[in-house]
Amino acid sequence: MELDGNQCHACAIEEENQIMELRLEAASRQSILGNIYVGQVENIAANIQAAFVLIAPGVRGYFPIQEAEHVIYASGKALGSPLRPGDQILVQVSRDAMKGKLPALTANLNFTGKYLVLTTGEKKFGLSGKLSGTERHTLSSWLEEEAARPDKEYGLIVRTNAAQAEKSEVLQELSYLKNLYEKVAVNGRSRTCFSVLYETEPVYLTTLRDIYSENLTDIVTDDPHIYEQITSYLKETSPGEESKARFYQDKLLPLYKLSRLENALEEVQKEKIWLNSGGFIVIQQTEAFVSIDVNSGKFTGKKKAEETYRKINLEAAKEIARQLRLRNLSGIILIDFINMANPDHNDELFHVLQKYLRKDPVKCKAVDITPLHILEMTRKKVRRPVIEEIRQIRSGSTIADAK
Repeated sequence: MELDGNQCHACAIEEENQIMELRLEAASRQSILGNIYVGQVENIAANIQAAFVLIAPGVRGYFPIQEAEHVIYASGKALGSPLRPGDQILVQVSRDAMKGKLPALTANLNFTGKYLVLTTGEKKFGLSGKLSGTERHTLSSWLEEEAARPDKEYGLIVRTNAAQAEKSEVLQELSYLKNLYEKVAVNGRSRTCFSVLYETEPVYLTTLRDIYSENLTDIVTDDPHIYEQITSYLKETSPGEESKARFYQDKLLPLYKLSRLENALEEVQKEKIWLNSGGFIVIQQTEAFVSIDVNSGKFTGKKKAEETYRKINLEAAKEIARQLRLRNLSGIILIDFINMANPDHNDELFHVLQKYLRKDPVKCKAVDITPLHILEMTRKKVRRPVIEEIRQIRSGSTIADAK
């Protein structure tokens, strides 16, 4: 689609006739999130416990010193050696550059598939917390031999999607990830500085990879090249699911209008969001945190005020969880719900918000409600907020893409 004259790829996830997630990427620039490089340590800032690592000439990232214990050296140094300026190391971009901050780098390389994640730093065997007890038992038995291997140099995490897979599919992906690990993390040690050892897929393919496939009913695109990529990807990773892909061809009603993408783009740029109950929420991004204020709005009556505030707060909790996903807001989030006198209502509100947050594929944690009735929560920072993507696409600017 086009945004103020600039071409971009837009990927949206729709649930219950609402757009829940929106990802944008300039057509001329693919995100470096997830890419793996042979980087070079430029300097070490002991006062902030960080190193700055060049991943291309003039392109640097932020590398926490505690990551050094997992470092794979490309310069011939032994594992566990002290990190020094000039060292060449394997690093992966773990968080996009956002709000003027450098991209974050990690030495714990992650090779992510649809069912499994292979990691170089954490050498443990783990399973998604969203799997049931029976699913965990079955999947553990399938991978028991691999998990028990004493000589393996990597860890393994079983993703939620594995619950829907056959044993042969999981083992096939394991073989693929092990080969990818060998190519990147082992053979990559002999590559030259600033080499791109692994390049992540375009945003529409990573979205397909990460979405819980049991809930995926339809994949629609109006771009023939993307349609071919999606069908090829599904044939390779999820045979039989390529039938879910559909090529949209209606010149009278473009796909972005049919799917209400324009409305979603307009929505993420608004501070005020009205609720069906007549209340509204105000979302403001500050430098340090995200502030969300819940207001009673058009409600002016005094009778049954407590029940009305309860209703507005519960509706706001559901909408706030959606807006966090839709806008991709992260970090510290402070929510000022309407004050309620009944402590049972406050407990209910806290648990309802937690229920909606559990549906978010990005890790969220509701911490507590303070004495000032402010609900504190966090959401993991991975990609930059959608509003930043919009501004960047509109400006036509690009971030140096180390390729």
